[in-house]
Amino acid sequence: MSLAIVHSRALLGIDAPSVTVEVHLSNGLPGFSIVGLPEAAVKESKERVRSALLNSRFDYPMRRITVNLAPADLPKEGGRYDLAIALGILCASGQLEQQQLDRLEVIGELALSGELRAVPGALPSAMQARRAGRALLLPRACADEAALLPDIDVLGAEHLLQACAHLLGQQPLQAVQAPPLSQSPGGPDLVDVRGQYQARRALEVAAAGGHSLLMSGPPGTGKTMLASRLPSLLPPLTPEEQLEVVSIRSVARQTDTTLNLQRPFRQPHHTVSGVALVGGGSTPRPGEISLANHGVLFLDELPEFDRRVLEVLREPMESGQICISRASAQVTFPARFQLIAAMNPCPCGYQGDPSGRCRCTPDQIKRYQGRISGPLLDRLDLQIEVGALSEQELIEATTPAEDSASVRRRVELARQRQLRRRGKLNHRLSGQELELDCALNRENRQLMQQALNRLGLSARAYHRVLRVARTLADLEGATDIDRSHLLQSLSYRRQDRAMS
Repeated sequence: MSLAIVHSRALLGIDAPSVTVEVHLSNGLPGFSIVGLPEAAVKESKERVRSALLNSRFDYPMRRITVNLAPADLPKEGGRYDLAIALGILCASGQLEQQQLDRLEVIGELALSGELRAVPGALPSAMQARRAGRALLLPRACADEAALLPDIDVLGAEHLLQACAHLLGQQPLQAVQAPPLSQSPGGPDLVDVRGQYQARRALEVAAAGGHSLLMSGPPGTGKTMLASRLPSLLPPLTPEEQLEVVSIRSVARQTDTTLNLQRPFRQPHHTVSGVALVGGGSTPRPGEISLANHGVLFLDELPEFDRRVLEVLREPMESGQICISRASAQVTFPARFQLIAAMNPCPCGYQGDPSGRCRCTPDQIKRYQGRISGPLLDRLDLQIEVGALSEQELIEATTPAEDSASVRRRVELARQRQLRRRGKLNHRLSGQELELDCALNRENRQLMQQALNRLGLSARAYHRVLRVARTLADLEGATDIDRSHLLQSLSYRRQDRAMS
C-alpha cells in the first residue's frame, strides 16, 4: 500500500485540534515534500525523519514521498509530527500495517538517532484523544503528564524502535500509570510575619473569597512577604483545576517534571510587556495571567508598571479569560487569577513617616499615584495601608503568630459555604446573586447610602464592598450580613479615599 494515514494533534492555545497525517509514495525521482501549511520546523522534519529511519536500520523508500497535514488551513508548527510522519512512511512502504495505526494518535519529535523527545501540549492532546476514543502514543519524557488524565491508554516510547516493536506486537508497551501528585502547601508560612494584624486579616479575607488586594505602605513593611504567603492559605487544587493548570504549563513549555501541583504564584517584573503579561505572539501563547490561573498574580511596585500594560488586566479580571485574536486563529486562554498588588505611597516611599524623611511634593505624589487608573483601582476589592512596625513590635514580639494551616482551615470552611450556596466564590457573584445573598435591612441600607455619598463609590465599588462583606460573614459562619461586616468591608477601601 502506497498510502498511509496516521492520526495526530496540533496545538492551538490549550486546545489540540485533530491533524491527519497522510503519507503517499509515488514513482519518480526521489524527493520529500510536506504540504498543509507547515512552518519552518515542520518542513525541517523531513531531514530528522530520514536520519532517524536510517539510523534505526529501517528501509528508507527511494521514491517520491508526499506528506499532507490536514486540514490544510490549520497552521502547523514544531516537531510534534515527526513520529507520525515516520510511522506513516513505514506503513506506506509496507513495513507496518495500517490497521495497527487506526487505533492510535501519535505525537513526538525525533532525534537523528531515532530517540523521541518531549513535545508541549501532551495533556491537551490526551484529552482530545480520549474524546476520540483512541490511545495516545508519545515520547516517554512527557507521558507522565498525559497519564494524569484518567480513562485513556497512554503509551510512552523512548525510541522509534520501541514504538515500531509495539505496533508489530513484538514488545508491547505498557500503559503509563499516573504518577503520584504532590499538593503539599509548601512555600513560606504566615507564621513568619510579625505584627501587621490588619494586613493578615485582609489576606485571610482575600483568600476566603478570591478577592483582589492592593497593599500600600513604605518600603520594608512586609508587603512582598505577605503576598508570597497567600498561596499557603488557599485550599488544594481540585482535579479539574489540576488538569487546567498542567495544560497551561505544558502549552507554555513550563511543565514541572515532578508534577508538584501547588497553586501558581507568578511575580513578573515591572518591565514586563503587555504581550508577556496577557499572552500573544504570532503563535499565541499564554502570558503571566494565564500561568497564574487558579493561583496568585503578584505585581510589586504597581505604579512602576507601564500604564498601558496595567489596563489590559481590566477585562480578564472581570471575565476570567483572555481572548487573543490573530489573522490565522482566535485563541482563548483561562485567566482566573487572584491579583495581589503592592505599592509605595509616594515616589520615595516614605510619605507620612514620623521621621519626616519624605521630600516629595504634592504634585509628585499625585502624579505617582495617578499612574494607576481609576477603572483599574475600582476593580480591586481590598485596598489597605501597611504601616511600619514600631521598634517594640519588631524586637520584643514574643507571642507566636498564627500559622498558615490554622488560617487555611477557616478559609476552606468559608469557601465551602460559598460553593454550597452558589457554586462559586463571592468575588464572582453577579448583580442578581448579590441582591439575593447580600440583602440588607433598612438600617444597613442607610449606612451604605451614607458611605456612597461620603466616599464617592461607583456602582462597581459598591458591589465589591457587598462581596467582601459577604465573605466576612462567611468567615464567621453568619447567614446574613450585619453592620460590623459592612463597616469592616468599607475600611478596606482606604485607597479610594487616598486617591480621590
